[in-house]
Amino acid sequence: MEFVFFLSAAVKAGTCLLYATLGEIISEKVGHLNLGVEGMMQMGAVIGFIAGFTFGNPLAAVLCAALAGAAGALIYALLTVSFKANQTVTGLTLSIFGVGFAAFFGKTFVGKKVPEAITTFFQPIKLPFLGDIPFIGDIFFNQSVYVYFSYILVIAIYLYLYKTKWGLNTRMIGENPVAADASGIPVDKYKYFNIVLCGALCGLGGAFLSLVYISVYPVNVVSGRGWIAVCLVIFAMWNPGKAMLGAYFFGALDIASFWLQKYNLPVSIYLFTALPYLATVFVLLFTSMRKINNKKEPAWLGKNYFKEDR
Repeated sequence: MEFVFFLSAAVKAGTCLLYATLGEIISEKVGHLNLGVEGMMQMGAVIGFIAGFTFGNPLAAVLCAALAGAAGALIYALLTVSFKANQTVTGLTLSIFGVGFAAFFGKTFVGKKVPEAITTFFQPIKLPFLGDIPFIGDIFFNQSVYVYFSYILVIAIYLYLYKTKWGLNTRMIGENPVAADASGIPVDKYKYFNIVLCGALCGLGGAFLSLVYISVYPVNVVSGRGWIAVCLVIFAMWNPGKAMLGAYFFGALDIASFWLQKYNLPVSIYLFTALPYLATVFVLLFTSMRKINNKKEPAWLGKNYFKEDR
């Protein structure tokens, strides 16, 4: 029973990573390496909490969080798509901006608790029939509606990328925007749409931390999870389903850092806290050594497209 509780907590802990990873997958599929995930999550976390604290409405809080993340992504898209700025530098700048943004607007809310109406709305709900499945039901189907929505997103994004003409166009732009443009695909429109959608999902991931997972606004609510999400994209090989598994794996490591402490092991508490970040390093080493030709990153990832050069 204790192990089931641990896995259920791992799913909850990994949900914020799942939202952010799905968003980054969409952005990278269209050829844009957005390293501003941390910043967009911070923006979504602080604006979502402020909206929730002010209005006491969970839907308003979630919507404001998504819009905040999307606004950060729109800045990135404007600079990299329209003004052809360097994607890596712009993404890093967005991360710094987002952290500063959250610190400035969230300083008066540090230590304050989410209203009861929001905590009640996001309480775990056991789904009929599915929740009664032995072992699986307690882990996956006795969660918050926020977690359930992430399940739907995994399926929806997979269908969008691999089963629709819009997804095909998106992937084609990421592989060869020159050919996509010559085929009549509006490259810039697709880039803007996918990048802004990435920001909205990252904002939702950040809001999950401040509204559901912690419920009390801390100084640095995201705390490096955005960087883990960027690495998870590589680990998942740009596949939404594998991103789900990777997010829950890192969620388990996050929970393990607290769970192992109660056994009074002769190991520093800081080593437990560092577990997710140490695992990130090993994941990058492992994926860099993996040579799978059909699972490489999009060919145009990180490169700006200059239509005049076509």
